[in-house]
Amino acid sequence: MAEKVFLNDKLADIGKACISVTDSGFLYGAGLFETMRADNGVVFSLKDHLDRLFFSANALSIPIGETYDRKYITDSIYKLLKANKLTEARLRLTITSGPMSKKNEQQKPTLLITATKLNPYPPEYYKNGVMVALSPFRQNTAEPTYGHKTISYFSRMLALKLAHQKQAAEALWFTVDNRLAEGCISNVFLVKDSVLYTPFIWTPVLAGVTRKTICQIALRNSIKLVEKDLSINDLLAADEIFLTNVIMQILPVCKVEKHDVGDGKVGPTTKKLHKYFDEFAKNECQKK
Repeated sequence: MAEKVFLNDKLADIGKACISVTDSGFLYGAGLFETMRADNGVVFSLKDHLDRLFFSANALSIPIGETYDRKYITDSIYKLLKANKLTEARLRLTITSGPMSKKNEQQKPTLLITATKLNPYPPEYYKNGVMVALSPFRQNTAEPTYGHKTISYFSRMLALKLAHQKQAAEALWFTVDNRLAEGCISNVFLVKDSVLYTPFIWTPVLAGVTRKTICQIALRNSIKLVEKDLSINDLLAADEIFLTNVIMQILPVCKVEKHDVGDGKVGPTTKKLHKYFDEFAKNECQKK
């Protein structure tokens, strides 16, 4: 059976799905995306993903709501999972401003949803931790798309490629004024003296779905959480570091390039939060 995708208003074979050569996402990167994870046939924190998508669409003038509402997108996601016979899946929802319209014509957005088998990160990453590199590039806090998950990801992919060449799993970005921001594809947390630290959301960093969940879990379990401006010195002095996104969930960091994090092992706060998150996610993804 050919893999299916959902394009605009119907399921289509992946080899036959086409977008317009005048699509503004293809031509100008004018679009947004969400990477999602399904376990047990249930998409984790789908409401949070859609909240972020619609917030960013409104902020960046991408006309989603006039064509596709939340129910339509939700139904389309589950229709695609069923068509591809997937219960454990990695999904990507991409929406662009659509084909370039003629003067006075309303532009219709392009909606594309894909769903493939979930391939988790290797177990040894969680057992031993990973190395991260420092991105040679900087986030400009005046850039209007920062804090939004746009499809213009070339600089992120370039930084990630450079990190992989150093045998690192991820690269950490700083702002032009040298504040710690985030990874190419993740949010970052530090632990120092059992206190959990993460950059302010308005640094700006992406409002990660897993980031939000970790913050809520920490508060519910009496783990002190502080959002603040963090420097390279804070990063290198941390007892523990971990990364988050919905695919990696909580990924421990044991090295920042040649520098060991703490004692070079996965720390107790990271382990505790991983256990709490796993319990939360399993409960969230129970069949309704």
